[in-house]
Amino acid sequence: MATPRLLIIGLDCMEPSLVFEHWRGDLPNLSRLMAQGSYGRMESSIPAITVPAWSCMMSGRDPGELGIYGFRNRRDRDYHSMAISDGRAVKVPRLWDLLGDAGWRVAALSVPGTSPPYPVKGSMVSCFLTPSPEVTFTYPPELGEQIRTWMPDFMMDVPNFRSDEKARILGNLYTLCDQRFTLAEKLIAQDDPDFLMLVDMGVDRIHHAFWKPMDPRHPQYEPDSPFATAIHDYYVHVDQRVGELLHRCDDDTAVLVVSDHGAQPLMGGVCINEWLMANGYLTLRETPAEPMSLDQAAVDWSQTRVWGAGGYYARIFLNVQGREPEGTVAMADYEALRSELTEKLSHLRTPDGEPMPVKVHKPQEIYQKVRGRAPDLIVYFDDLAWRSVGSVGINNLYTVENDTGPDDANHAPFGLMIFHDPKAPKGGQVLEGAQLYDIVPTVLDRYDIPAPKGLRGKVLPV
Repeated sequence: MATPRLLIIGLDCMEPSLVFEHWRGDLPNLSRLMAQGSYGRMESSIPAITVPAWSCMMSGRDPGELGIYGFRNRRDRDYHSMAISDGRAVKVPRLWDLLGDAGWRVAALSVPGTSPPYPVKGSMVSCFLTPSPEVTFTYPPELGEQIRTWMPDFMMDVPNFRSDEKARILGNLYTLCDQRFTLAEKLIAQDDPDFLMLVDMGVDRIHHAFWKPMDPRHPQYEPDSPFATAIHDYYVHVDQRVGELLHRCDDDTAVLVVSDHGAQPLMGGVCINEWLMANGYLTLRETPAEPMSLDQAAVDWSQTRVWGAGGYYARIFLNVQGREPEGTVAMADYEALRSELTEKLSHLRTPDGEPMPVKVHKPQEIYQKVRGRAPDLIVYFDDLAWRSVGSVGINNLYTVENDTGPDDANHAPFGLMIFHDPKAPKGGQVLEGAQLYDIVPTVLDRYDIPAPKGLRGKVLPV
């Protein structure tokens, strides 16, 4: 039986410190790949979010080039135009497209940024943004029918993973994981793909749901929780499924394990719009009696120069004359205002009065191109340990909780990569300075396939 030349196992949000340090002895399959190959932390995109990170990794392009700055992006210059970006936003070829053009038969399973699915030289199963398995979620479409016969309860994601139904969430996580790995095994046996990639979203979901019971650093640590070992046990299960999948491959299959970003305890939220109001940049016609999203609040745009959006990081938008419907900021003042905001944000403190590390990025300085409607500033609070909370009516600059539901963890700027090529074993080489943009150039170089022009990233010494 033929087996893939290259297998990529994507583990969304898998945290390098847990794999490389704390639990390495409990993860024999990942540990073996590390000992035989190369491994290291891998810097994510800015922002370090599932959307756009996987699309950046698989295309070798940055969020500015893709025009994708998060799950939700501005469709136009209206004030209420944030909408979810699905795979149609990616206008450049991704790794499986490039390999397909080189004559490879490919299979891409649940890689974020593949909903809706599109024609490839092989098969595609769309990602967690698929509304339900009732819509077309595969290419070719008949593959969906086959998957339903294999797995009648096929899941696209863990439903409502930010909730207090912890036992239900845990059960769903294992089902989701097992379905992805089993599907990969079945497609390897049935289709003989040269390249197969799958992504398990369960790692991300379990961090969001179960970090508090695990980590004494968490401000709401739950030491006596029945879920204290939930994340550890799930990592062990994923490692076991990795081992089983590798048994379906022969000794010539090259294996790449990657995560798009890492994870860390959620220390709290910074209410970016409350801060903008307190500093005179954002004006409401009336103060809400209870917390609500800025979209629902009565904003006085004629008196507003700046507004923000919540999420893992803060997006800051300037109300520019001639660009926004009721713009108040002259283009001549644009750079000065961006610099003023950067300076003021650098003085933020934690609720305890300690200085808070703040990184403010101008898209034009961190991206090769800036397409679409980028935020005017991208702000990380303490390297993402603090979320940005966009709600107003909180009457505080800080929150303990996420405003989108119970949440234990936030992302971290570094994911991981482990690469083992049986034809060129590296004996446990530790990679330094890897970025997710390096994956496509490295894989194409490894298989002597010409890289498209203008890729961001370098060929890693794997």
